[in-house]
Amino acid sequence: MVFDPLILIYVLGAIIILLLGFILRLEIKLRRLSAGKNGKSLEDTILEAHKAIGDLHEFRKDSIEYFKDVEKRLSRSIQAVETIRFNPFKGTGEGGSQSFCTTFSNERGDGVVISSLYSRDRVSIFSKPLQKFESTFELTPEEAETLETARKNLQ
Repeated sequence: MVFDPLILIYVLGAIIILLLGFILRLEIKLRRLSAGKNGKSLEDTILEAHKAIGDLHEFRKDSIEYFKDVEKRLSRSIQAVETIRFNPFKGTGEGGSQSFCTTFSNERGDGVVISSLYSRDRVSIFSKPLQKFESTFELTPEEAETLETARKNLQ
């Protein structure tokens, strides 16, 4: 098989033209990149960008710590409040529906159940502590109902 030197010259000439095109393209990009007053301004821009990235990393770290703190405080705060009114003296008509029961609970079920029993001559108020949606004191049906509704509202 014989190689024609003329074809080889054409191929090499085409490769040289392509390489010159790439060099010109890179030269134009380099001039655009370094456009400005001088090379120092490019260095200043890079340093400013590096500092901005460092500031963003610091802000991100601070934000994560802040949100962890907020989440911790939020889990301790009251997140469920449920109230019902009822008549403890059914059938007699005394007291109407002036008595109430209210549950205050956080997401872990810690809180308090406050009940008020209203009668014509006095008002009695009771408070029962909660831990994990349970009380060491016996709950009335109304108190148990507000506690269960508060638990369902948290889910």
